[in-house]
Amino acid sequence: MKIPRFDNAHILTIGDAMLDRYWHGDTHRVSAEAPIPVIDVSSIEDRPGGAANVALNVATLGAASSLVAATGQDEMSDILESKLSSSGIDCHFIKVEGMSTITKVRLVSRSQQMIRADFEALFDIDADQVVQGMDLVPEYDSVVLSDYDKGLFSDPSSIIENARKKGRPVLVDPKFKPFSAYQGATVIKPNTLELKNAVGDWNSEAEMLKKCRDLMAGIDCEAMLVTRASEGMTLIERREESHFPARTREVYDTSGAGDTVIAVLAASLASGQTLKDSVALANVAAGIVVSHFGVTSVSGPELRAEVDLAEPAGKGKMSAEQLVAAVQVSRGRGERVVFTNGCFDILHAGHVNYLGDAKREGDRLIVAINSDESVHRLKGKGRPINPLDRRMTMLAGLASVDWVVSFDGDTPEALLHMLKPDVLVKGGDYGIDQVVGADIVRSAGGEVKVLSLEEDCSTSALVEKIRDL
Repeated sequence: MKIPRFDNAHILTIGDAMLDRYWHGDTHRVSAEAPIPVIDVSSIEDRPGGAANVALNVATLGAASSLVAATGQDEMSDILESKLSSSGIDCHFIKVEGMSTITKVRLVSRSQQMIRADFEALFDIDADQVVQGMDLVPEYDSVVLSDYDKGLFSDPSSIIENARKKGRPVLVDPKFKPFSAYQGATVIKPNTLELKNAVGDWNSEAEMLKKCRDLMAGIDCEAMLVTRASEGMTLIERREESHFPARTREVYDTSGAGDTVIAVLAASLASGQTLKDSVALANVAAGIVVSHFGVTSVSGPELRAEVDLAEPAGKGKMSAEQLVAAVQVSRGRGERVVFTNGCFDILHAGHVNYLGDAKREGDRLIVAINSDESVHRLKGKGRPINPLDRRMTMLAGLASVDWVVSFDGDTPEALLHMLKPDVLVKGGDYGIDQVVGADIVRSAGGEVKVLSLEEDCSTSALVEKIRDL
């Protein structure tokens, strides 16, 4: 993954702009009027929000940024425009008399939001007004529609048509209107909730992919990027899909993460990167922004520093279907994929050393882990000690492990049929022919290897030792 020259790109953002206001202060007492804390406000901070935050993210990366948005004719609009202009953003506000600029006030104490108050009323903006605003920005490489359902996009399709006639790609961050309104968009970026609102629920990854492709075909959309919180992102194109696991780091505040994703995606595409590489970069940027407090943006140097630490195809927890796509990408790079499996109930030094040895057998290491029901069947009453999600999280945090996936059966044979790894590794005193799935891997041209385990180091022994205390 490489960082493009963002300074060659110019992004036009169109959308619902807001002012995010933070009242910061300490809390030392409870109100005498009601059982609520009293915040002694010591400072007030204003930040661009909504589409304004998208435009700010574009500018912070180093790209040229223009914004068309609706505001009131009020002080909040002046504050918002001043902040954006000071960051070099070319603002074209449709200022509506009698309306108030959308403002969200957050009361914060010790970096924790105590309450949020929203000041907003829906705008009623004619699409022709938006197109006129677009015409004031004669040169731009791509368009972002940041739709927060606040009234700017009464007819997004005509805005999209205007941009596409000029040969400009259009990237949409949608909300809850029917996706048919975004007819002709290049990429649509819903989160899971927004996608379910558009296509209904699904029972499997395959069903979700089919629903997305059916929708894309119906509205002439080239790709869909589904942001899935802790599950990362899935890029769905017309003939293939790619999954990008969430970057492993502490999540502090998810406010504005979607704005960052669409901004980085647009700027990267406009700078000449492929769609997949742009999504990978946006995924890294999302990992940065959720580790910060409040609505914020990611700078080019900050993104570059994080990319230096990032894995090219991502690391982390995956579903079986997502892992199949990741393995295909890895194989396309000529990488050798290693597979091992186990319960990994209490992670110990023996596991860590074994997984390090397994990783040295190839380029990518998959660890398949038994579900809670499977562990209980195999190990008996009281097991597992740690539930599945905790076990997967611990394994995903190891430097040697690339991907972690779970399975419900007593053996991982179904996964081996799907993935066909280059190397199947097992630890212990097994003979090669005793390794479950050895025949599956060898028949696909792979190898099977048995590695030694550290003596006197096992989960069962640790459990018994603890019980004897």
